[in-house]
Amino acid sequence: MPDILLRSRRHPSPHRTGQILVRIAASLLVASWPLSTLGGNFELRCDVSYSGKTETLAFPPVADPYRVKAVNINDRFRFKAVVIGNASGIDDVSLYVHDLDTGYPVLLHEANYTRPTPQRNAQPDALTGTQTVYSPRRGRELRYQCALLELEP
Repeated sequence: MPDILLRSRRHPSPHRTGQILVRIAASLLVASWPLSTLGGNFELRCDVSYSGKTETLAFPPVADPYRVKAVNINDRFRFKAVVIGNASGIDDVSLYVHDLDTGYPVLLHEANYTRPTPQRNAQPDALTGTQTVYSPRRGRELRYQCALLELEP
């Protein structure tokens, strides 16, 4: 049997194990930071309208999509935008709208954009157009439009 397939008899020392754990913790911490703090110059801006009020939400690129929090819209809807990418470009944009009318989130709308092109002077609806989502029980209406922007360095 070749030597490379044999198990090592050397056990890691507690000092080496501590170094490995510190490196893993540091890499997880860096992976959870928004990439805009790491040099990314992109941002997704969404105008979300409900009940006659419009709010502009900004979402920077992230490395870990599972850490992105959803935005509560008047306890009626939940809007979540996940922008995955790095300083050289955006890999994916995923948008989710959940209905909160039943007491627990129910997915109403999902949109995915693979490798979208950021723009410097984009119209507010440049990426998504204007999207309208209705809650099934009471017919409440949520509208949103998003643009992927390349920010000035």
